[in-house]
Amino acid sequence: MAFDIQAYFTRIGFKGVAAPTLETLKRIHLLHTCSIPFENLDVLLGRTIDIEEDKVFEKLIVAGRGGYCYEQNALLRAALLEIGFEVVDLAARVLISEPSEIPPRTHRLLLVMINQQCFIADVGFGGKTLTGPLRLETDVEQSTPHGVYRLTHLDGDDLLSFKRQEGWMPLYRFDLQQQYFSDFQVANHYVSTWPDSHFRHHLMVCLHNADGTTMTLNDRSFNDGQQRLETADEATLYAILQDVFGLSLKHTQHGISFDEFAAICPK
Repeated sequence: MAFDIQAYFTRIGFKGVAAPTLETLKRIHLLHTCSIPFENLDVLLGRTIDIEEDKVFEKLIVAGRGGYCYEQNALLRAALLEIGFEVVDLAARVLISEPSEIPPRTHRLLLVMINQQCFIADVGFGGKTLTGPLRLETDVEQSTPHGVYRLTHLDGDDLLSFKRQEGWMPLYRFDLQQQYFSDFQVANHYVSTWPDSHFRHHLMVCLHNADGTTMTLNDRSFNDGQQRLETADEATLYAILQDVFGLSLKHTQHGISFDEFAAICPK
């Protein structure tokens, strides 16, 4: 299925003229993260995660689903290229869980060039995902609609961290080596099928709000951006996915029945 930029704009609520400018990138980045949920339902269901551009478009735009980094940033990349941006695929090593050893490159992000300036764009990192692009500039606090981030140098890499009240939280480290589709095919297969992958054991859904809050659903814990709700009611969780996160679960191929969801719901 060919990429349809107007259908993408409709999905995220973008209106007006799209030009390869920083203003356009900021608007699309925020709207995307406030419209298309981060979610790993298909991984939990044991479905194959297709990251080809046409497959991603069909799932996230036509079927009204969400996805994780290999899908989200593939969709953003296609949109930015259509508009006329210069985009390079990058990969990162995730540090948010404080691994004891250097982890593999299992996260997809984008480098966007505008007037010879470089920016990091990333709409696929769950609750701490960027809602605005960052200048590729180190040791400077950069504000986004959903928090403050900072890039620092770490052993030849750039380290992205999120500012919390108790200090900086490291998210991931990356370099500027261009990645190719085959690189993402391998990493996507690994994180979606490796038995110990956290994507295979925990329900993760996230959607940002334009007011600066973030909604999350982790296993049976739902946070609407204001308060946390613990629920053991699978019907309630199934309704939250549709009514709160806006996921369409009725598509003939990408839909999820209640029975399918209940089977993967954390016990």
